[in-house]
Amino acid sequence: MTLFVNRLTQLDASLWCPQRGLIGVSWFVDAELDGELGEDGMLFDFGQVKPWIKSRLDAGADHTLLVPTRAPGISISECSEGICVRTSLPYAMEVRAPRQALTLLPWQEITRERLADTLARELMKRPPPRISDIRLRLRAEVIEGAAFTYSHGLKHHAGNCQRIAHGHRSRLHVWQRGERCLALEEQWTGYLNDRYLVDKSDIVKQVEPEIRPSLTSRYRAEQGRFQLRLPLERCIVLDTPTTIEYIAAWLARQIAEETGKPTRVQAFEGIDKGAFAEARP
Repeated sequence: MTLFVNRLTQLDASLWCPQRGLIGVSWFVDAELDGELGEDGMLFDFGQVKPWIKSRLDAGADHTLLVPTRAPGISISECSEGICVRTSLPYAMEVRAPRQALTLLPWQEITRERLADTLARELMKRPPPRISDIRLRLRAEVIEGAAFTYSHGLKHHAGNCQRIAHGHRSRLHVWQRGERCLALEEQWTGYLNDRYLVDKSDIVKQVEPEIRPSLTSRYRAEQGRFQLRLPLERCIVLDTPTTIEYIAAWLARQIAEETGKPTRVQAFEGIDKGAFAEARP
């Protein structure tokens, strides 16, 4: 007998891509569980499936940086913060973070299919009674129109959002005079895509060598000390923490000032959640 649960939960993370660099991802998690029926006629109570799988994903890959340790140009070492990840392709990055903020995978590239199989095997190390096999599927939200990925870290967050390099794949909706502005959505998602959003107060160093300027941000949070260095061109600096509320407000102000029109923004943080903001020029 097989039990299935679609859209059981969501996984938000960042990953290192050998072609694109640091990107954010948001995936639905679908699950199938094989096993024998119990005397109650059930394989596994639906009310128990979701918290059981979600709690293990939350304690694992969710809100971490997924690192393919065998990708070209990557080196891994221990450091005072925990683990140091350095990259050179497609650009230079250095992340220093506690171990639980990173998911290190011995692959050349992160794929949804391979990650889903790995997460399912982890779940099967301690399966519930009567469960003989688990299969997971990770799938991206179907977005018709503009979308972007971003990464960030929230030092004041009490949960895993405090990790300095986690991210999301998100929609962006913009209205002016009561109508959706698709051209503005395309323009701003293009600007935001694959960027790191950084709180200005976290910046400790900005180096501008002749070849490629870089930016370093650093903070201490409940889970430990974090540091991230990226090319300046990959970063967008806000004067505030990079919560979705502040991101939406910043976008509304920027678009209103640029266009000279009152603007309403709906900024998503991954799938099905986010914030509205309005601004006038």
